[in-house]
Amino acid sequence: MEFLNETTVIAGIAIMTAGYLLSNWMKMKNGYPLEGSFGRPIYPKNTEAVERVKLLTQENAELRAELGSLKDRLGNVERIVTDSGYHLTSEIDRLRDKKEAN
Repeated sequence: MEFLNETTVIAGIAIMTAGYLLSNWMKMKNGYPLEGSFGRPIYPKNTEAVERVKLLTQENAELRAELGSLKDRLGNVERIVTDSGYHLTSEIDRLRDKKEAN
């Protein structure tokens, strides 16, 4: 029983080549860099794709800065809420509201 005959080898090579071409086509279509020798990225040469990469890089930097400021704000809110003085103030307000209701 022969496992690797000529037809199987040719079909395998054709499938691998088609997969490689499809992968590169999808990368180019979506603006991702292709890989050159030693895995180094090869960026597209046309101006539209270069401009798109530049805009996406700028947007990424802006979103990272905004995320950093939101983390800082959330940290401050967590610190205020977990502060014992906040609990004391809310307890005093609750008692004051209960007294006014009576």
